[in-house]
Amino acid sequence: MPSIFTHAAVPLALWCASERGRISTRLLVTGVVAAMLPDADVLAFALHVPYADAFGHRGASHSLLFATLLAALATAFASTLRASRLQAAAFVFICALSHPLLDALTSGGLGVALWWPWSDQRLFAPWRPIRVSPFANNFFSARGLQTVLSELRWVWLPLLVAVIGWRSIQHRTPEARQTP
Repeated sequence: MPSIFTHAAVPLALWCASERGRISTRLLVTGVVAAMLPDADVLAFALHVPYADAFGHRGASHSLLFATLLAALATAFASTLRASRLQAAAFVFICALSHPLLDALTSGGLGVALWWPWSDQRLFAPWRPIRVSPFANNFFSARGLQTVLSELRWVWLPLLVAVIGWRSIQHRTPEARQTP
């Protein structure tokens, strides 16, 4: 898995790329929580749930169903989040789904149960450039530093470039758009 900090990158990038005020602070915070929440399944280790179990690490909480349930919950609280129901659902769904998709790009672990409960198969992306993060007690180590550098290269930098590119396109004047 990428570090917990990097799971916040997608909601933050979406917020930065959007027009000012389009995504409320409450919705942003909810999106960050939704992007990080799937890793609460590490508590399964303390409960002696095997890693490969459907409710083990990278299991059910890393599925499309879980992202959909979080989106439905966001819809119910849309007014509190200062968003339309559609905006709350879409933003939270994308943020929650970004978690297993980033995990699928890592170099270790068992993969993600993206299709749970329809399939228990654990999946990885065909290309896995992100170093898997060590757990908390080993994060501040040489391996942890390699993970952070990998995340900066493969997640934060591309998102920064995408946000800057998107914002530059959005800030062009109508006259500039008509000029060849």
